[in-house]
Amino acid sequence: MSLAHRVSSRKDVAPLRIRKKLAEKWQEALQAVLPIICIVLLLCFSIAPISPSILLCFLIGAVMILAVMILGMIYAPQNGTEAGTVLLEAEDSVQLWGTFVSSLPTYMKEISLSLLPIFLFFMVFQLIALHLSKRKLTKILVGLAYTYVGLVLFLTGANVGFMPAGNYLGQVLASRSHPEVLIPIAIVIGYFIVKAEPAVYVLNKQVEEITDGAISARAMSIGLSISVSLSLGASMVRVLTGISILWFLVPGYGIALFTSFFVPRIYTAIAFDSGGVASGPMTAAFLLPLAQGACTALGGNLVTDAFGVVAMVAMTPLITIQVMGLATRLREAYRKRSASAGTPAMAYDLLSDDAIIEL
Repeated sequence: MSLAHRVSSRKDVAPLRIRKKLAEKWQEALQAVLPIICIVLLLCFSIAPISPSILLCFLIGAVMILAVMILGMIYAPQNGTEAGTVLLEAEDSVQLWGTFVSSLPTYMKEISLSLLPIFLFFMVFQLIALHLSKRKLTKILVGLAYTYVGLVLFLTGANVGFMPAGNYLGQVLASRSHPEVLIPIAIVIGYFIVKAEPAVYVLNKQVEEITDGAISARAMSIGLSISVSLSLGASMVRVLTGISILWFLVPGYGIALFTSFFVPRIYTAIAFDSGGVASGPMTAAFLLPLAQGACTALGGNLVTDAFGVVAMVAMTPLITIQVMGLATRLREAYRKRSASAGTPAMAYDLLSDDAIIEL
C-alpha cells in the first residue's frame, strides 16, 4: 500500500472516530441531565406549578450545563442577616435571554481572575524549566480554553437558571397540605442529580482506569447516587423538623472513621475524594436553593435548617463507598474459604501426574 493511500485512509477514518465519540458523549450527557429535567417538568406540570419564565430559565440553564458536560467529556485530562433569593420574572423571551447575556460578563471576569494565576504560573515554568514541545503546549492551551468556556457556561446556567427554579420549587412543594412529599422527591432528585456533576464523571473514569476495572465506573456512580439521595432525604427531614445538623454529622463521620479500619485503603481514599466531588456546583446551585425555598415556606430558620445540605452530601459518600469496600473484602474472604474447603476428590484432581502421595 502506498504512503499516499495510507494517509488518505487515516483522513477518512478520523472524522468517523470524531462523530462516533461525539455521539457517545452526547448520549452520556443526556443520561446524566435528562432525568433531572424530566423530574422537574413532571413536578411543574402536576403538583408544583411554577411560572413560565422560571421554567424557561431552568431549561436554558439545563442546555448550558449539558453543553459543558459534553465539552468536558470530549477533552479528557491526561494523567448574620438573612436575604431572600430573588426570583426571576421575565415578560418575554427577549428579556429572559437578556438576563443570561447580562450575567455572562460577571462570570467571565470571575473565571478569568481564577485561571489567570494558574496560567501565569505555568508559563513561567514553561520558559524556565519545562520547555515543552509546541504540540504539547498547544494541547495544554486548548485544554485551558475548554476549561474557561466550560466554567463560564456552567456557572451562568447553574446560577441564573437552576437556582431560581430550585428555590421556587421548594417553596411550592413545602406550601402544600402535605409538605412531607419533599422527602421522597428530594431522594429521587438526589439520586439523579449527582450524575450531572462534571467532577463525578471524571473521578469515576479515573478510578476505573487506575484500578484496571476492579472498581468500575458504574459501581462508583451507583454508590454516589445512593449516598446523595440519602443525604437529600435527611436534609429535608431537617428542614421539616428543625433537628440540629450535629445529630447527623457527628454519628455519620464517626461511622465513616470506624469503617475505615476494616476496608482496603484504596476505598477509604476514594471515599474521601468522592465526598468532595459529590458536593459540587450542582448541589450548591439546585439542592441548596431547594432546601432554602422549602424552609422559607415553612417559616423555619433559614440559617440553621436550610444550610448544611452541602455538608450532608459530602459526608454520605464516605460511608457508602467504604461499605462497597467492606462488601468486596467480605466477598473475597468468602471465596478464599470456599476454595480452601474443597473435597478430597477435587484436591486429588489438582495434583500433577508425577506428584508423590504420602500415606
